[in-house]
Amino acid sequence: MIRSLKSGNWRANAVTAMAIAVLLASSVRVIRLALSAPLPADGRTCDDRLQDFRDALYYPIRELLAGGNPYNPAEMFRDWPVCQAFNLYQPFHLVIHMPFALVDYRVGALAFSLLNIALLVTLSYLAIAQLRGYLGNDVIPQFAGTAVISAVLLVSQVGKAQVYLGQVNPLVALGAAMALALRQKSPVLASLAFAVAWLKPPLGLPLLILLVVRGSRTVALRGTLIAFLASLPVVGLLVVRDGFGGFVDAIRANFQYASHASYLAVDSTESYRIDISAVLFRLTGHLMPGAEVVTFVGVLVVTALLVRVLDRGGSAESRAIADLLMMIGMVIAVVHEPGDILLALPAMLVCAAVWWRHRSWLVGVAVLALTVPYLHLYALNQALMNIAGDRFASTVDGVAVLLAWLCLAVAALRSTPARTPDVQEAAELEAVRGGVD
Repeated sequence: MIRSLKSGNWRANAVTAMAIAVLLASSVRVIRLALSAPLPADGRTCDDRLQDFRDALYYPIRELLAGGNPYNPAEMFRDWPVCQAFNLYQPFHLVIHMPFALVDYRVGALAFSLLNIALLVTLSYLAIAQLRGYLGNDVIPQFAGTAVISAVLLVSQVGKAQVYLGQVNPLVALGAAMALALRQKSPVLASLAFAVAWLKPPLGLPLLILLVVRGSRTVALRGTLIAFLASLPVVGLLVVRDGFGGFVDAIRANFQYASHASYLAVDSTESYRIDISAVLFRLTGHLMPGAEVVTFVGVLVVTALLVRVLDRGGSAESRAIADLLMMIGMVIAVVHEPGDILLALPAMLVCAAVWWRHRSWLVGVAVLALTVPYLHLYALNQALMNIAGDRFASTVDGVAVLLAWLCLAVAALRSTPARTPDVQEAAELEAVRGGVD
């Protein structure tokens, strides 16, 4: 089936044309759904359409420009028609996305929706480029493959939600995926990409740790420094306005709000979090003290050790599995929602090819499990809630992602790294062979 896409230009052209048509139709539909949301007003109509654009981008930037502190939940709820507090994104987020908040709300929302679609297409391009690097450039055309993956992504729940909700995940996912893909080929670009991935600290921190473990210390530290320096002007401005104590109080209030918000709290049955601590609570109803810290440390340590084992294998298959294990490990180690699994798309696609070529059932189960968040469309979610209840519907994605991580972990444990003999060992082996002859 993989070869068939290249078996004739007419077939490749037909597939490309259909994919582009689906991509355009899906883009138009998602944008129309997003823009049909009522304009935010003092009545605070908490519609979920463009909720992240409204609460995590447009009005926080407006608050910053108006002389306030967007990290202070009390100020945001007092001054603007938001329904959620502004999460602790890196301050440079407020700078790089400022153009979208300098215009009318509808204009900014449309521009940001188009940007997210472009970023999803770029992520698909990167995924196909990595797949071609594994299978060979003659197997799948870059343009046709990008069109197909982009179309599938925009139809899926994970892809559609990015535009519908106005999320920043496409930019963060692209930064994380590029940092991993370019860390050896282009360390400077990888550092810049990693700096972008730092926009979400719950992703930037585990990625920093795992990049260092995999030998990309310069990329990790340089990217972190870039993100830190880019955020300093905003932090400095907020400290000047409120004083250092006032700035710290705002951050503390933000933490307190997040710990009690139903969509973020680890012990909330309404949460759609897919990290291990939240998933285990929804499965068991129990939460041990310090669960989030324990799972963060435990998952990252296990992931780091297994990734090192796979890297020593040296094969393209081992590297692909290590990449996917790393990406999933970052997501399940600390608070994340299903949309964050987007960053694993390139590695997931390559592992699908590994499964196809080598019939590795563990890798296959992992890839299939990762499709669950993508297939979790609204109609399916409603059916799950009607059949098994809200808690099951909000937990199935997390269980699927955890299953994928466990399968890849077992695959890593079963791998036997091929050790390349050094020059002296090779000479001794040749001498032995010569003596035998």
